[in-house]
Amino acid sequence: MTDIAPLTSTVVNAANQPDLRGNLMPSAEELTVDRCHVDGTVPTGLRGTFIRNGPNPMFEPLSSYHMFDGDGMLHGVTFGDDGVSYKNRWIRSKGLGAELRNGQAVYSGLSEVMHFPGRELTGDAGPIKNPANTHIIGHAGRLLALWEGGVPTEVTAALDTVGEFDFDGKLVGAMTAHPRLDPSTGELFFFAYSLFEPYLRYHVADASGALIPSVDIDLPAPVMMHDFVVTADHAVFLDTPIVFDLENLGKGPMVNWKPENGTRIGVMPRMGSAEDVRWFEIEPGHVQHFWNGWVDGQRIEFSGSRLAAPDFGLDPTAPLDQQAADNQPGRPAKFWVDLDSGEAGWEQIDDLPGDFCRINDAFTGVPSRYSYMSAFGGDVGDPGDFDTIVKYDQHTGERTMWQSGADGHVGESVFAADPSGSAEDDGWLINAVYFDATDHSEICVLDARDVAAGPVVRVRMPQRIPFGFHANWFPS
Repeated sequence: MTDIAPLTSTVVNAANQPDLRGNLMPSAEELTVDRCHVDGTVPTGLRGTFIRNGPNPMFEPLSSYHMFDGDGMLHGVTFGDDGVSYKNRWIRSKGLGAELRNGQAVYSGLSEVMHFPGRELTGDAGPIKNPANTHIIGHAGRLLALWEGGVPTEVTAALDTVGEFDFDGKLVGAMTAHPRLDPSTGELFFFAYSLFEPYLRYHVADASGALIPSVDIDLPAPVMMHDFVVTADHAVFLDTPIVFDLENLGKGPMVNWKPENGTRIGVMPRMGSAEDVRWFEIEPGHVQHFWNGWVDGQRIEFSGSRLAAPDFGLDPTAPLDQQAADNQPGRPAKFWVDLDSGEAGWEQIDDLPGDFCRINDAFTGVPSRYSYMSAFGGDVGDPGDFDTIVKYDQHTGERTMWQSGADGHVGESVFAADPSGSAEDDGWLINAVYFDATDHSEICVLDARDVAAGPVVRVRMPQRIPFGFHANWFPS
């Protein structure tokens, strides 16, 4: 879209939808603020922009609303020599453009995925809206906003929308919201899952951004596969029994947990073929987000937050109050595969409930010592109620935490490396934190070497940042 006139949300949650209450309500307007209030001293090495992506519906939903449905909005916080600035912008997707032309929502949500609007309403935007609301990454000189049901959407450093990017027409299908960038080669590894065959398609883009191998991988059923792992030599997939039920669409839950289907770890060479994939059976379970993985001899080790029986609340027949996603997070777990013996397994490494797994991305695919997570340090409440930032030392088993307070709610922590540092944890954790009592948001910066000490810098946001999904740090 070329129209960059400021937008204002019309959402009032007239139907009292659970995924639009409290801090799930969208930001009402787009702002540009040159100087934000800062408590503390911004470290000299912290120069760049923290960008958080998340759902922010422009119009009142047509029917039941799920967080996955909302129009993408980017919140950018820039740390510069002259202070800290803030800017937020809706991603001007083709689907949002169609709704702006109609002056109202025209797309149904994911829980009613088979209800397609006509071309007279959508024009060239297509029958399914790609809100680009889940993640943002940088690769080959491009910033890409991601939603795993569609192709990436390119945006600028100023948060303006360029448009959909399909790797010069070579990308067939969608792109996961969790690609893996090899910091040593510049290659980008990603996949797409689908409701229709092929259920899994694997891709590699080289350091220039050109798409190279694309491999269709056979799966027995259409499954939700949100994340995966890349080591120095392998791509590792987790085929879990969270299955799309096509016969149930519009009549009940569109995704169902079917543990009888089992769980498999799939391992293939990074530049391999479908015939190279080896599958290893383990106890049923699901991982929404992984930390990292690497190879030790013939043993592949990787970790993430494991859910025993997930529920994503996608049932259009349920009462509205029951349609929000189940808020029970996973538990940290370590997985392993022995390529020689053919054995595989997992073990829980902590009983603290949490997710939003992150590391220092410079260690992607190689042995890493430190990992970070958002956790429930207190009572489990409404969606988004993570209240604690956690650091794990995988060498010592030590766990250190900072709790945001009785009314605090943390998001995903992003690691920003200290350019003058040399150790893996030399840097900062940046997190968008919401406080109930005052109905405001802060960007909290913690020293990654001493998480328990709490924020070294707190930047008060000029408006509330709703609960969202993923973020990244883009150094100057």
